[in-house]
Amino acid sequence: MPASRPQHPSSQRPRPATGRRRRPRWGLRLSAVAAAGVLLTGGVGHAMVSTIDTGVERVDPFHDLSNRPDTSKGLNFLLIGNDSREGITAEEKKKFGIGGEACHCADTIILVHLSEDRERASVVSLPRDSYAELPAHAFEAGGGERHPAHPDKMNAALSHGGPSLMVRTVEKMTGVRIDHYLEVNFLSFMRGVDEIGGVDVCTVRPLKDEKSGLDIPPGTSTLSGGEALQYVRARSVDPSADFGRMQRQQKFLAAFLDKAVSTDVLLNPAKLRRTADVMLESVRVDPEFGVDQMLELSRALGGFDASSAELTSVPVDGAGKKLPGGGSTVAWDEDGAERLFAAIREDRPLAGADAPPPEGEEASDGSAGDGGKDEEGGEGAGAPRGAVPVELAPEEVRVRVENASTTAGLAARADEQLAATGFSTGGLTPEDDPGSAATSQSRTTITHGPEQRAEAAALRAALPDAQLREVADHGDQLLVAIGEDFDRVQPVRDGRRPMSSQEWKDGGFGAATGDQIICD
Repeated sequence: MPASRPQHPSSQRPRPATGRRRRPRWGLRLSAVAAAGVLLTGGVGHAMVSTIDTGVERVDPFHDLSNRPDTSKGLNFLLIGNDSREGITAEEKKKFGIGGEACHCADTIILVHLSEDRERASVVSLPRDSYAELPAHAFEAGGGERHPAHPDKMNAALSHGGPSLMVRTVEKMTGVRIDHYLEVNFLSFMRGVDEIGGVDVCTVRPLKDEKSGLDIPPGTSTLSGGEALQYVRARSVDPSADFGRMQRQQKFLAAFLDKAVSTDVLLNPAKLRRTADVMLESVRVDPEFGVDQMLELSRALGGFDASSAELTSVPVDGAGKKLPGGGSTVAWDEDGAERLFAAIREDRPLAGADAPPPEGEEASDGSAGDGGKDEEGGEGAGAPRGAVPVELAPEEVRVRVENASTTAGLAARADEQLAATGFSTGGLTPEDDPGSAATSQSRTTITHGPEQRAEAAALRAALPDAQLREVADHGDQLLVAIGEDFDRVQPVRDGRRPMSSQEWKDGGFGAATGDQIICD
C-alpha cells in the first residue's frame, strides 16, 4: 500500500533568512520537552510513570554475567528490534509484507550512549549480520542444551541464548558495558507509530521494494505504523542492502522522536499514558530500568534538540567472513571499530567539531575550506570530516557558482569548498569573482530544473540555508547564486554506500546529527 500523498516540495516552503543552520522544528519545541520533564518529575508524573512501570515485561539479561567491561561514563542502552510477529493479524502480515516464519532473532541492533552530562546521545547501528564469536551458552530453543563458543551472525545471539547472550556478545565485541536492555517487537513498533499519528519521512527518489511492500514516492510522506515497518525493514530498495536499511532506521528514529516532541504527547498526561501503554505492550526491559530511570531519561530529553543526537554505524570491512556451515557475514573494520567504541567508553562526541580527529591530526571544525588537500598539496583521500549523508554521489551534481553578494571572492570560496566535498564545479577563481552591489541578494539561491530535484536536494544539504528555485528548461547544470548569508559549505558524502575505512577514519566516525537527516 503506498504511503500517504507527498506534501508540497521543500522548494515551495519559505525558510527564514539566517546565517545559521535552521533546526527544523526542534528548536521551537524545546520548551515543550522541558515542560514535559517538569510534568514527569512532579507527583502526578511520578505516579503515572509508576503505573506504566508495572505493566512492562521484565527480563534479566545481566544474570550470572562475568568478565564484563568496566563501567564507563554516561549510560549505555542496548536497543533490540525482535523479529517476533506475535499479536500481528494475518491481514496485517499480508498487507505489510511480513512473510516467513519468525526467527525470534534480533532484526535490529542499536547501541545508544547517553553522555554523562546528559546533553548528547550517540546512536550506533550494529549490522545484524555482523560476524560474531558467540560465547559458550545454554541453547534456549533446545531445552537448555549447552553449546560451546562458535562463530555466527550477531543477530543469532538472541535466538540461541536470549537477552543474556545478546548482551554478552555485544559487550565482548565492543568493550562497552551495557547498563540497560530494551527489546521491542514488530507489534509495539507499529502501534507506537500509529498512536502518535504517523511519522514523516522524505526521499528524493521513489522507494519501492516488492518483498516488503514498501512503496514511497519522492517527497515527504507520512507513514502509518505498518508502512513505517516496511520502511525500516526493506532490504531490496538499493544495492546497499543492510547498510541502506540501517540508514533508514536512523532517519526514522530521529523523525519519530521529532514527532513525539512536536505533538502534545509529552504535555498531555492522558495521551502520554496511552502512548506509553501502547508502545510498552510488547516491550521487554531489564529489572533495573524502573521509575527513577524513566524519570531521569525524561529530564535528560528536556535539554535535547536535534543536534544533541548523533547517529552512525560501526565501520565494516568490505571482504566479510564466511561461516563454517556456509553463509556470509559482515566483518567489522577492527581498527575503526575500536576507535569508535573507545570514544563511547570515554564519553567523547562522535559528530561535529568536538569529535576526536584521526591519530596524529589536529582537530578541525569540519569545514571544507581548505580544499581537501593534504600537506603535499594533493587531494585528500577521505570524505571531509562531519560529512552529511545524501542520496546520491556529489560527483554526479554539476554546479555553476556566481556571486550575488557585495563581497569580492565569496563565490570563489564557495566554489572551492563545494569542489572539496565532491561537487563538479567550474573552478571559479578570486580574479573572476569581484562581487557586485548591483546583483546583491541576502539569501543564497539554488536554481534547478524539475528533473534535478535529487541533485538540488544534495546541494541544499551542503548549503542548508539556501532557498531552492525550480525553473523549467533550466539545463543540466545547477546554478548557485551566493548571497550575503553564505558562511561555509557543509561537507556531504554519498550515503547510499558504506564508507571506506579511510573515509570513515577521515570523516569523524561518519556520524550525522539528527537535525541533518530529518525532513526539512
